[in-house]
Amino acid sequence: MARVAVVGAGLGALAAAARLAALGHAVTVLEQAPQVGGKLGWYARDGHGFDTGPSLVTLPQLYRDLFAATGGPLEDAVDLVRLDPAVAYRFADGTPLSVPGDAAAVPGALDAALGTGAGAQWSALMARAGRMWGITEQPFLRSPLARAATLARLARSGSDVATVAPWRTLRGLGTAYLRDPRLRTLLDRYATYSGSDPRRAPAVLVTVPYVEQHFGSWYVRGGLRRLGEAVAARAVERGAVARTGTAVERVLVEGGRAAGVQLAGGEVLRADVVVSGADAAALYADLLPASRPTRRVRRDLARSTPSLSGFVLLLALRGRTPGLAHHTVLFPDDYDAEFDAVFGVGRHRGAPQPVADPTVYVSAPDDPATRPDDDSESWFVLVNAPRHAAGHDPAGGVDWDAPGLADRYAQRVLEVMARRGLDVRDRVRWCVVRTPADLERDTRSVGGSIYGTSSNGARAAFLRPGNASPVPGLFLVGGSSHPGGGLPLVALSAEIVADLVGPA
Repeated sequence: MARVAVVGAGLGALAAAARLAALGHAVTVLEQAPQVGGKLGWYARDGHGFDTGPSLVTLPQLYRDLFAATGGPLEDAVDLVRLDPAVAYRFADGTPLSVPGDAAAVPGALDAALGTGAGAQWSALMARAGRMWGITEQPFLRSPLARAATLARLARSGSDVATVAPWRTLRGLGTAYLRDPRLRTLLDRYATYSGSDPRRAPAVLVTVPYVEQHFGSWYVRGGLRRLGEAVAARAVERGAVARTGTAVERVLVEGGRAAGVQLAGGEVLRADVVVSGADAAALYADLLPASRPTRRVRRDLARSTPSLSGFVLLLALRGRTPGLAHHTVLFPDDYDAEFDAVFGVGRHRGAPQPVADPTVYVSAPDDPATRPDDDSESWFVLVNAPRHAAGHDPAGGVDWDAPGLADRYAQRVLEVMARRGLDVRDRVRWCVVRTPADLERDTRSVGGSIYGTSSNGARAAFLRPGNASPVPGLFLVGGSSHPGGGLPLVALSAEIVADLVGPA
């Protein structure tokens, strides 16, 4: 039996803690915040409740696997609801598109909304995506990061290389399959699921819409925070100890290997294994002493493009909106301008800035747990945003703490929503604004980058820190390490780490 210290209580860290405790290890989870969940947060006030992080579960079988491996069915712990429609879109020309929750119904819905042939174009692309998923799922997503081994596996089959097309971007693949520009806009959005720019992200990200449509879009009744709470409860049931309000100041390295952690206030917790769910950039910059073994990881992080962040409005609204979908996306006229602004490229080279005309995402669950009464709604509104860069660092991001900026931009977002048909300004009871700077403070994610590093560039996936660090006994889990961010991938990250540590 090993003593395991888990740094952070995000969903990936909690899943690793549950798996390791079930394997017989003595696990202690250390979380700086007063509650577990990390980015899977919850905000409540006056009867209104909001998920403040992920609002969608895909690949729920990964959590079924987690719960089965740690003692009981997922459905005994949370109430999963499949969404239909999965999402409602409104394009810049005003065209509405409601995407069904059943993949078989999607082509017909596309034809009805966008014209005959749109469904066939999308189906051909999803067939390619399905082949990509079959090629990459096991050797990449379910295995420890090993660039040489993964590329060697692909190289054994020329047809696999041609299918995955590692030299191609998501935008490039979409252009080859999709003649309707609205379909290309729809595909571009999926790059943001990894905090990336579709013009630079690899074509293999086409597997994201494939997975979402093939395996369904799901909601957890009561809010997705229930999933984090259920995983934490399972870890404790298996013997883990969870300590909230407990910040880790550094990872101890003795004799060249991880030996435990030092907490704020000076307490030392000895451990045979340390599993870090902290942002990888923060781990290597702040929690670990500089050393020759970690030099390459630090260099790779410096060469990576940080992921985008998000600017959020939590809107407590009077009244109800007839026909409102659980998820709504309002697209702008110029999507490229959004990515230029967020990443500081193109027309905004070297100077990221808030997006003037952003894509607006609205999550409005029809769930009594989120509202004080049946004549109220609680909307989580998100727009893509550059990460936070404190002080005067225009190339690194935006200083979201600059006086007045957050309030001015909140009004801009409300105006954009009104122009696109969702004017709720006269229904607002109150509005809470959460900037990338707030996300950084709340979760210690550097700059508030939601996914750590982006997938911008053909080599980006291999620059992301691996689950086994160069320091023996130190492992990484969660969205800023392999295989990436999002609820499905952090579950896979936890499975990989548990397999690397092994049973007691």
